[in-house]
Amino acid sequence: MKSNSSLFCDQVQSQVLGIHPYIPGKPVSELQRELGLETITKLASNENPLGASPKVIDAIKNELSDIARYPDGSAYALKQELTKFLAVNDTQLAIGNGSNEVLELVARVFAGPGDEIIYSQYAFAVYPISTQVVGATGVEVPAKDWGHDLSAMLAAITDKTKIIFIANPNNPTGTFFTQTQWQEFINAVPKHIIVVLDEAYLEYAKSFLDEKRYFDGVDYIEGHNNLLVSRTFSKAYGLASLRIGFLVGNEEVIQYINQMREPFNVNHYAQVAAQVALQDQAFVNEAVLLNQQGMRQITDAIETLGLEYIRSIGNFVCIDCGDKAQHYNQKLLEEGVIVRPVANYGMANYLRVSIGTQVENQYFIDALKKVLQAN
Repeated sequence: MKSNSSLFCDQVQSQVLGIHPYIPGKPVSELQRELGLETITKLASNENPLGASPKVIDAIKNELSDIARYPDGSAYALKQELTKFLAVNDTQLAIGNGSNEVLELVARVFAGPGDEIIYSQYAFAVYPISTQVVGATGVEVPAKDWGHDLSAMLAAITDKTKIIFIANPNNPTGTFFTQTQWQEFINAVPKHIIVVLDEAYLEYAKSFLDEKRYFDGVDYIEGHNNLLVSRTFSKAYGLASLRIGFLVGNEEVIQYINQMREPFNVNHYAQVAAQVALQDQAFVNEAVLLNQQGMRQITDAIETLGLEYIRSIGNFVCIDCGDKAQHYNQKLLEEGVIVRPVANYGMANYLRVSIGTQVENQYFIDALKKVLQAN
């Protein structure tokens, strides 16, 4: 007789059994329960250390009386705000429960058993997970200098390829490819293959690059019907807990995504928050400036301590800790600092550190010094 833990194993779809669930950053409350610490600095999940715009908080408070009502399934008001912000039509938009959902929707709509989905080594974990969910075959292309090797990704295309997932900048490495590299790539991809350009960290990337290297993926949609651009409100806009993101693309492709999308997939408060957040670009600019300053603060300290790191244009940086990465992570936890091990990405020697406020960054730096001195 089977044990209770495997009673329904034979009933589960085979691709589900092979999925390794996404591992989020450790919550502050969990570390408090484990170690009883009062002061904890969380730099693990690439969250905005400023939180959300005060205008967003006020807008949500003003809408609390509608908590018993279903949200607008079409997200009409938010789409109207996005059409002005992005200079696109509302029929070119699909709104999701975080960008994670819209990324998975692309896989569910356009791929299945027997199909191939291409993504890079060290790329966002949701790409291979979404691939497995739909029973497609993942084609992981070896990275180049911790980033996407676009030429190799082109070479990996076969007659079975249905989707290519790429991120710029990439998470967890923070690496990027230039406008010239992108143009060569997107022009060479066969027009029937869906290309998803994940720009979750776009707002931060702009601040690190000049006009020759930086580009906005939305600008390329008009000339490439197979291109989908993914964005999120979880990072620079500070709305991570509300879970809201979106896709921009060709009207026909977006129509298929919306056909698959759940009717009320984005709650009312997320829609309201995102709409107001778009209007408060001064807050976004403040967050981006803080990130620039914090990146210098942390990378200068890393260099002083004699450690190597991967240059990043996101709001995080990966530090090479050698074979002591796991040990350092545990010791940092004991000091009340939560960072992100990335061994599940095949980067066992690295710890990813999100950029926080000046005070949070210094708390991490002091803790890291203490850990290094003790070892």
